[in-house]
Amino acid sequence: MSHHFISDLHLSEDSPALWQLFVSTLQAWQGQIDSLFILGDLFEYWVGDDDDSAFLQDMLAAMQQFSRHTPLYVMRGNRDFLLGEGFCQRSGALLLEDPHLLEAYGQRYLLSHGDALCTDDTAYQQFRAMSRNPAWQAAMLARPLAERHAIAAQARMQSEAAKQQQGLSAITDVTELAVLALLDQYDWPVLIHGHTHRPACHSYQQDNKTSQRWVLTDWYGNHGGYLRLDENGLQAHALIAGHQHD
Repeated sequence: MSHHFISDLHLSEDSPALWQLFVSTLQAWQGQIDSLFILGDLFEYWVGDDDDSAFLQDMLAAMQQFSRHTPLYVMRGNRDFLLGEGFCQRSGALLLEDPHLLEAYGQRYLLSHGDALCTDDTAYQQFRAMSRNPAWQAAMLARPLAERHAIAAQARMQSEAAKQQQGLSAITDVTELAVLALLDQYDWPVLIHGHTHRPACHSYQQDNKTSQRWVLTDWYGNHGGYLRLDENGLQAHALIAGHQHD
């Protein structure tokens, strides 16, 4: 048995190949793994637990079915930070605070979405602080559903335009200082996060302490990926629509 980690699926009505891959992956893993951790940005955006679109109902039903057989944990990302108790009830998932410390196979793993580590992006960090404020969230959720969808769609367009302009600029990656501070705070566990869309494994050493930072792959088109944790440690695997999942 094993624990699996995924992030940055950015599921939306506009990405049918991706959400079909997600559903088929859930079906393949159901009852076959110890637990599934989704570390942020499961959805392209989440405008509130009262969103009853047919697409979301299908995704949440698939998650509910999966969670009846296998523990399912979800962390909020920078796109779906409004996930709440209603989401948990509809999906069967448990929400994790960011960061979350996991102990497995005699090792400690620190799970995070990763956006809080991108400290050079000061404009984003200001938005992050504001959007996590309960008063701001309450005001946003008080708006009509259609208005929230329009705000999310506009933010998505601006984000895509910025990506086209900048590409994967250094400002959107984690900073070494933030990573080392987090590792130090938790006494050097293995760090697993997503967000940056730069899948890799990095090694760290400071004084007598060593650790690794594993970055999860983002899902795109009909491709995805996951980290598998078992008694042999961590291994990265690809997911492709129509192929067998291990």
